[in-house]
Amino acid sequence: MMIRAYNELYLNDAQILLANAFDYALNDCKQSPEWFSNIFASSKEAKEIERGNPSFVSGKAAEEIIKDILNTVLPDEHFPKASFKQDRSMAYWAGWALAYYQWYSAKRFKDIFSHISLNEIMSMYKVYHEMDITNFVEDMNKKYEHSPFKTKLKTIREARKLSQNELSVLSGVNKRSIQLYEQRINDIDKAQAQTLYKLSLVLGCEVEELLENPQVEE
Repeated sequence: MMIRAYNELYLNDAQILLANAFDYALNDCKQSPEWFSNIFASSKEAKEIERGNPSFVSGKAAEEIIKDILNTVLPDEHFPKASFKQDRSMAYWAGWALAYYQWYSAKRFKDIFSHISLNEIMSMYKVYHEMDITNFVEDMNKKYEHSPFKTKLKTIREARKLSQNELSVLSGVNKRSIQLYEQRINDIDKAQAQTLYKLSLVLGCEVEELLENPQVEE
C-alpha cells in the first residue's frame, strides 16, 4: 500500500490553497511559471504544504503565502491584492492538480519540477481539466519516469535565464566545471565550499539547494 504525503482529510484544503496561490502568483503578480516554480519549490512554505501541516494549509491565505515567498527574493517589490475571478485559470487548475499529485506521489515539489516544468503542467489543462484527476496522475507518472533528469544546478540556472557561460563569468567558476556538474560527470556534492558559495551567490539560492543529496536535519 502506497504511503501518501499526509492525511487525506487535509487534501482538499491543500488543493484550494495551492490553486489560489499559483493563480495569484502568475496572474496577479505576473511572475513567470519557471522562475516562480523554482522559488516556490525551494521555500519553507512548500515544505509545509508537502507535509500537509493543517495549521498551514487550513489557516493561511494564498495571497499571504505568495507575498512571503516573493518577498524573500524581491524585498522591495510591491505586490497587488488578489483579484476575484469567476473563471478558473490554467494556473489555478495547475496548482489544484499539482497539490493532488504531490499528495498522491509523496514527491517533493522540487523533484516534480526537476522532471516536469510548471509550463508543461499548465499545458495539460486543455486535456485534463474536465477529466478525473487520476488521468492526470497517470500522465504525470509517465512524464516523471521518462523525462531527462536535470540537476538542481541546471534547473536553477535555467530558471534564472543564465547560460553556462554567463554563470561562469558572473561567478568566476570555470565553465567546464559547470558543464561537468550539470552532466553529473563530477559530483557537485563534493565541490569545494567556495565554488558552491560563488554559484549560489549569483543564482540567488542557498548552497544546499545546489546539492543533489543534501544532508537534511529532520
